[in-house]
Amino acid sequence: MKVEEKIKAMGLTLPEPPKPVAAYVPAVATSDGYVYTAGQIPFVNGELAYKGKVGKDLDEAQGYKAAQICVLNCLGAVKAAIGELDRIEQVVKVVGFVASAPGFNGQPKVINGASELLGQVFGDRGAHARSAVGVAELPLDAACEVELIIKLK
Repeated sequence: MKVEEKIKAMGLTLPEPPKPVAAYVPAVATSDGYVYTAGQIPFVNGELAYKGKVGKDLDEAQGYKAAQICVLNCLGAVKAAIGELDRIEQVVKVVGFVASAPGFNGQPKVINGASELLGQVFGDRGAHARSAVGVAELPLDAACEVELIIKLK
């Protein structure tokens, strides 16, 4: 089954990449076969779906859902850059940032929303290195932000 068909079969939608909120592009494909995404926040249909700090305004489960949306937005950016998600050989790295309330240290569980979705979609090709970092603030008061490094076939 093609990657996009699998995403659809999971009841999810691969979005068009959100318009950048500053001076950058959503993803860059390099001549050596890698794609780097800009950090993507949980936009759904042009609206920020999850705002605030995890551990205060949102619980861990809501942060997990926000991370899933972020990674779908990353995949939308990758598709726009390369045309076809089936060209992905390996998800190499996930970097996740979680807007965290003081004392909240569940960032790895939040970013599991992105990691586990990649595993479901890509199987072994979705296994990746990862960072999950707590931060004081993210752009537009987003709850989390995710970026990817992808290796192409």
